[in-house]
Amino acid sequence: MSRIAIIIVNYNGLDYLADCLNSLTSLDYPQNDYQIFFIDNASTDDSLAYVKKNFPDLKIITKDKNLGFAQGNNIGMQKAIEQGFDYVFLINQDTITDKDVLQKLVAKAESEENIAAVQPRLMLYPDKDKVNSIGNAIHYLGFGFSSGGYQLYDQSLQCKQITYASGAAVLIKTKVLEKIGLFDPDFFMYHEDLDLGWRMRMAGYKIILVPQTVVYHKYQFSKSIKKYYFMERNRFICVLENYKWGTIVLITPACLIMELGLFFFALKSGFAWEKLKVYAYFLKPSSWLKIFRHRKEKNKYRKVKDKEIVRFFTGKIEFQEIDNFILKKLANPLFNLYWLLIKKLIVW
Repeated sequence: MSRIAIIIVNYNGLDYLADCLNSLTSLDYPQNDYQIFFIDNASTDDSLAYVKKNFPDLKIITKDKNLGFAQGNNIGMQKAIEQGFDYVFLINQDTITDKDVLQKLVAKAESEENIAAVQPRLMLYPDKDKVNSIGNAIHYLGFGFSSGGYQLYDQSLQCKQITYASGAAVLIKTKVLEKIGLFDPDFFMYHEDLDLGWRMRMAGYKIILVPQTVVYHKYQFSKSIKKYYFMERNRFICVLENYKWGTIVLITPACLIMELGLFFFALKSGFAWEKLKVYAYFLKPSSWLKIFRHRKEKNKYRKVKDKEIVRFFTGKIEFQEIDNFILKKLANPLFNLYWLLIKKLIVW
């Protein structure tokens, strides 16, 4: 059997851990072939003490500060690579996992050599009949959002390619991570899974949804000024590091119009200072040196042209949580039309 490292990054997750860990420790998979790595990001609640007392067989790694989702998972993934695991299964602390998840995900992952990652169907909890994610989508301006969110599940859904897998629950081949690298630790949180999925596609790999197995996600969309900064900054980093320069030139007019709208939104919503901090980040020479270095590293394993990758991208933002009249009736039609036109010009 393939050996799997299950990686959970915990930050003040006491309210979630009983359901999450009880489901993971009772999976229908040989116990000798999977190990749970529990990375605690300097939690200030009693979650670490709870795990030590109730789940002593977990490999517990404690940090003295919050390293964020990206670097926290990197610690676990690096351990998995060093110890010869075939796969890593990244799973959020606020999830409940079906017993057959590993069996079905591994079976699909091993059906084709060029499959890099597979995602189970993510359903909401306690609204178990509603979708959280059946794969994530990438808007051509770098926005990432879940597909099918809050919709009723279509029972006829079959395995299919998705643009990228949600970091909330995804099985990844370690040999792929050894080739393309782990999460970008500078992301801290948000878009690290988008960036990794984009890089997988650049390297010529597939990412697959396996809807026949389920992870339930106690998902709550919360507004936070700190989150807004990382979402916006990391979106730009993905665009600047992963597109060819020609593509960046083509999307720039749409990007400028979007930025004008987003700045007024930030002013209205109290996020203006965080938006200015995003701009300040890109005024620093050190930021651009890092971007150029990462572009060079990614080009070493790039096999696929932008022309092929952007076939999976969308011109519409269809995320239930931020759906409104202006987005639906004005922004989406405008930006989608622009995308349909310029996408034809991307031949590199």
